[in-house]
Amino acid sequence: MKKAWKRVTFVVKFWRFLPFIKEFYFARDVSLKHKTWPVALIIGYLLLPIDVIPDIFAIFGFTDDLLFTTFILQRIVKTAPLWLKEKYDLNDKRII
Repeated sequence: MKKAWKRVTFVVKFWRFLPFIKEFYFARDVSLKHKTWPVALIIGYLLLPIDVIPDIFAIFGFTDDLLFTTFILQRIVKTAPLWLKEKYDLNDKRII
């Protein structure tokens, strides 16, 4: 559980996540499919005006946006090559 929490805090601290994303997109051993689907999901989410919880409801309105973004970033971590996960100490083997 401690390692899972470490991964979530890594994603939430977005400025620390930027070098990981850069290396993920420049890695040659990541397929084009794994590079394009997060971008397509984010663009689709931005273009669709539908929210689960409208942003009018202050804190709760942004919760679904945060959860969606975190989900996409977690999927990027999960599909990253092993060497990249090890470099940033995000190896799935140690997460229970």
